[in-house]
Amino acid sequence: MIREKKRIFSAFADMKGLRATRQRDLILDVFLSTHQHISVEELYLKVKAANRGIGQATVYRTLKLFVEAGLAREIVLHDGQTRYEHLVAGEHHDHLICTGCNSIIEFENEAIEELQREIAARHGFVIKSHKLELYGLCPSCRN
Repeated sequence: MIREKKRIFSAFADMKGLRATRQRDLILDVFLSTHQHISVEELYLKVKAANRGIGQATVYRTLKLFVEAGLAREIVLHDGQTRYEHLVAGEHHDHLICTGCNSIIEFENEAIEELQREIAARHGFVIKSHKLELYGLCPSCRN
């Protein structure tokens, strides 16, 4: 899976005329090793631990390239903070986002997916992509 994502990014970089760099490779490795929704700052700290010479602006620009390449998705929270998650081809999930602590819970529900397909068909609409984000308070913040 990780090798495939690296291949995808390499092909994307070639198509864009970007030269391969060890910095981008390291950022991709660190990003793909995370299993959470991560901010630029959080990723930067992880990358910096492996290579002190990589700046935060490089991490930010590289994350934008991952999004453009289809390897990552941005999630903009209610307070304007952006988090990133890596995408798995063919996988889809939605999010519950806590407005208290900004925790993100992923969920899948086939009934919701089917309802979205039915509504789109009823209106002659072809869905290319979608996201569902529900905002509220997690159990910890409700207490």
